[in-house]
Amino acid sequence: MCVLLAMAVGSGCAAGSGQAPGGAGATGKAGASGSAAAPPHGRERGSSGSPGSSGAPGSSASPASPASSASSASPASSGAPGREARKEKGGEEARKDSAGNGGDRGKGERGGNRERAGEKAAAAEARAKRLKKIQAARAAAAKRWGLAQTPLPAPPPPGKKPRVTTRKGFEVDRHKGLPPVFTTVPTKQKVVFLTIDDGAEKDPELLRMMSELRIPYSAFLSDYVVRDDYGYFEKMQGRGVSLHNHTLTHPYLPALPYAKQKAEICGQQTRMEKRFGKRPRLFRPPYGSYNRDTLRAAASCGVKAVPLWAAEAFPDHMEWREWDRDLHPGDIILTHFRGKAEWKGSMPDMIRHVMKVVTAKGYAVARLEDYV
Repeated sequence: MCVLLAMAVGSGCAAGSGQAPGGAGATGKAGASGSAAAPPHGRERGSSGSPGSSGAPGSSASPASPASSASSASPASSGAPGREARKEKGGEEARKDSAGNGGDRGKGERGGNRERAGEKAAAAEARAKRLKKIQAARAAAAKRWGLAQTPLPAPPPPGKKPRVTTRKGFEVDRHKGLPPVFTTVPTKQKVVFLTIDDGAEKDPELLRMMSELRIPYSAFLSDYVVRDDYGYFEKMQGRGVSLHNHTLTHPYLPALPYAKQKAEICGQQTRMEKRFGKRPRLFRPPYGSYNRDTLRAAASCGVKAVPLWAAEAFPDHMEWREWDRDLHPGDIILTHFRGKAEWKGSMPDMIRHVMKVVTAKGYAVARLEDYV
């Protein structure tokens, strides 16, 4: 009885100590810890099995009869070290697997970087081929139109437009908050901007020439000279030319009171929106003359900037604002819609001359609206 009772008690102790570490409670705790820390492939679960082994020595240290010793070899007790070994082996495999996956991710990232670099290189090559093709077409057009040299290609426009401010000496009283007045756009690129004023001459050869040569320009229109053929300027706009405000009737604005200046400027804003579908952002006062009322009126109807000019082009010569009689990066060039009745040449003659000067000095003509 005594022996049987001892065997029963010893067996119960061994079984009890074997289940606690290896049972569902321990496994559940390890799973919670593993998911919270998101370890790779159960590494935390392998280490949390170690408390299970700490219970096994407790059973082998039970007060001892032979039955107690026998109970330490029971399946419940011996299973805990077996599970621990399996978990440690599993953890090691998980670590190897995790390292392998990390290597795969690294290879994937490197592969992705190489792919992106390849795409950039392919895009750059495609752009170079496209520019080469465009420049070959320009060279052929330059020969047809009698240009001394092929116009240089403009660089890509800036990602962010430069901040344009009023040129020193061109301010009006209390200028703050009014549109900036400038003759040159702040840039280090060797580009200049071609602008054509009023709209009196409507030479179809100009449209064809500028399109074939791919020379960008901006038109500042006065309604009194364009109203007889809006269609000509609609064609111009359709070829990518931006149309801007040069007043309704081309008056000398500083001689007019504010109300009349506003009627001239804002009236042309409305007229151009109606005829060409867009309200201009840029305004050039006739003769380059203005006062504070001019700028106040322009600002009141949506004008954001007032570009003047640094040089003026004619079919047979250039006129310069600057003392050095030269071009500078960002200079604005003015010319007019004029013909042989007023000039010693046609508008294509004027383009030939201005492009001879611009190209010989190493400049390209860029689009003003990309910078302002």
